Parts: sequence; C-alpha cells; structure tokens
Amino acid sequence: MAARGIGTCCWSTTLSSTSHFRTSSLVVKAPTRRLSRGKPLWRSYVIRAEVKYVSAEEAKKLVDCEGYSVVDVRDTYQFNRAHIKSCYHVPLFIENKDNDFGTIVKRTLHNNFSGLFYGLPFTKPNPEFVQTIKTQLPPESKVLIVCQEGLRSAAAADKLEQAGYENIACITSGLQSVKPGTFDSAGSTELQDAGKAGLVTIQGDISRVLGAILVCALLFITFFPDLAEKLLGLIPV
Repeated sequence: MAARGIGTCCWSTTLSSTSHFRTSSLVVKAPTRRLSRGKPLWRSYVIRAEVKYVSAEEAKKLVDCEGYSVVDVRDTYQFNRAHIKSCYHVPLFIENKDNDFGTIVKRTLHNNFSGLFYGLPFTKPNPEFVQTIKTQLPPESKVLIVCQEGLRSAAAADKLEQAGYENIACITSGLQSVKPGTFDSAGSTELQDAGKAGLVTIQGDISRVLGAILVCALLFITFFPDLAEKLLGLIPV
C-alpha cells in the first residue's frame, strides 16, 4: 500500500489479439504523477502493430494461404523488367520531371553517373502513394509490400502503418532474394535480376569474357610452354 501523499502506481492496459504473422497494437495508460489532492494525470502510450519481415517462401504462404495482396512499390522501369503477377503497382517514388533550375542540375548529375551506371531514373517521393493504395485496398486489408532490395518496402510499410494499416508484411532483402519459380512472374527477366541495368550489366559481361580469356591463356601456357614462350617472345625463334 502506498503512503499517503505519494501517488499509487496504477496502470490501465488494453491489449488486442495477436496472430502468428503480426503483433497487434498495445495501448498502455499510466499516471505521470499524483499529488496529495486531486486525480492522477494519465498519459497514453501507443505501440503500433509490428511490420512482419518474412522470407520469400513465407511471403508466398502469406499470399496463397492468408489472403495477402501484393503491392509493388518499385519504379516503372524495374516493374516492367519483372513483377509478380496480379500485384498492385504503386511506386513509392516517381520520375522527377520538374524543370526548375536546381532539379535540372541534380537530374543532369544523376543521369551522368547513377543513371548511366545503374540504369535508375531520377525520382522524387510519390505524393499520392498512400491515397492511391487506399483507393484499391482498404486499411483492414492484408498487404505484402515488395521492392527490389527491401529498403523502399520498409519505408512504404511505415507510411501505411501511420495511415492505419495493421496487417503489413515485407520480404527481407526484397525481390533480389526471391528464387526463380517462387512466384508467378511476368516480364523480360527474373524477379531477382530486375534491378540490374545500365553499364553495370555490361561491366559484368566484360568481366566474364576477360576471365575466360585469362583461364584459356593459363591453360595454354601450362600445356604448351615452349610454344607460349615463342609467341610471347621470351626466347629468340
């Protein structure tokens, strides 16, 4: 029993049900302090529903068995290369075509470096992202958010959580971790390769060719040392 004049430690807790795939919201009310006279001042602490991060195989079960809808938040370029069939495409970032001086300078720098090497467009946040999803999926929907590396899906999940969505899941490391055949997909490549573009892909091809040449040269020198020496001019013919 608390001494007179000192506030009692009273707690009011509301806990909603939990499931295997998510942690529901927890609301805790606690008094900040209590004077010798008067009622305690209550302050509420709200813990939001936890976003579930799952593997590609677990994500497949969420879609097939739990009724989760897939929302792809990648840009149009990556989406067109490969995407999960029957998904909703709502980009978290859209191509920035603004023509103010600052944007033009930044876009030019981007296109000459990141855009050239990685094949990525110059983008800006999609101001209609949450509203567009709400027109297609109400807040009580179960949503699996996907992107290429996992970063944009985490940011998108945070926005939807703030908008009232509670059943949210993301694939850890994104679609680049999805093995071929896990999901029914459409596009010109596999889901895991949809993020590869620009000079990076050409650089990879060049590296493979040079590697093959070096291996052939090593084998030639190993099995035909005399001929190799003559060709390399190490000894006079």
